Amino acid sequence: MKNIGLIGVGAMGEPMGASMLRAGYGLCVSAHRSRDRVERLLGLGASEAADPAGVAGVSDALVIMVPDAPQVDEVLFGPRGAAPALARGAHVIVMTTMSPIAAREHVARLAERGVAMLDAPVSGGPARATSGTLTIMAGGERNAFEVCEPLLRSMGTPHLVGGAGMGETVKLVNQIIISSVMLADVEGLLFAKKAGADIDAVREVLKSATASNYLLDTWLPQSWLAGKRAGGFALDLLRKDLNAALDAARRMGLAMPASGLAYQLYTAASSAGHGAEDYSAVSALYEELSGVRVAEAK
Repeated sequence: MKNIGLIGVGAMGEPMGASMLRAGYGLCVSAHRSRDRVERLLGLGASEAADPAGVAGVSDALVIMVPDAPQVDEVLFGPRGAAPALARGAHVIVMTTMSPIAAREHVARLAERGVAMLDAPVSGGPARATSGTLTIMAGGERNAFEVCEPLLRSMGTPHLVGGAGMGETVKLVNQIIISSVMLADVEGLLFAKKAGADIDAVREVLKSATASNYLLDTWLPQSWLAGKRAGGFALDLLRKDLNAALDAARRMGLAMPASGLAYQLYTAASSAGHGAEDYSAVSALYEELSGVRVAEAK
């Protein structure tokens, strides 16, 4: 596997494409929304095709990193879509976070054409995409995973977590947990601030306490606590993932009241204009209600 196609050159797709190029893969891309990002990859040695079909026609494997299942469907099966142009024996790696049900449907449709697909969403955000240290959760057949594993390793650490759709399932587990952990961190630190505690001292103690977590230790110091809302992981993307998780839960007859509440709070934050900001911007709702500012916006 030498020639890779990439559809979805966004905040995540661009650094992932750069990682593939550094690893020595030939990379062909197609512009979707951001021309600047495509130009930067072309400057690193990528080539360009006019549309997904053109990318697929020169690729041993096609990596898709678009926002959600409808866009994946368009890339694969829409007008000038990639699926008819893929050679039998080619591989598709969908790194979009979406419904496991949609992933399994795409697997079945591609299998009819002799094309294997992995659903392989990622965790780590743009920073870890840039450093090539993403956590990659892959679902699919083991032989397809083994063929694609070197490519996945150019972007991070891949884990085969089960059959088709299971990569998406594990990623949604991650999103379910971080959505509520973020809210707990925000509430706890606002409680500390309101009580007059030193936030840095509180965080230092919590690093070795049972409340220690990645968001509190690493994510928030780079976002909310630094007074920054730009970049990071967009709040509206988390809302999209939570909606997919809640929909899957309803189909399974599983109640997830905490996740339902989290979805409503992130929706309120989005309606207040924070949808494109890092999801720690949900803190703005709490700060407005409490009259307390933990860090000034920059």
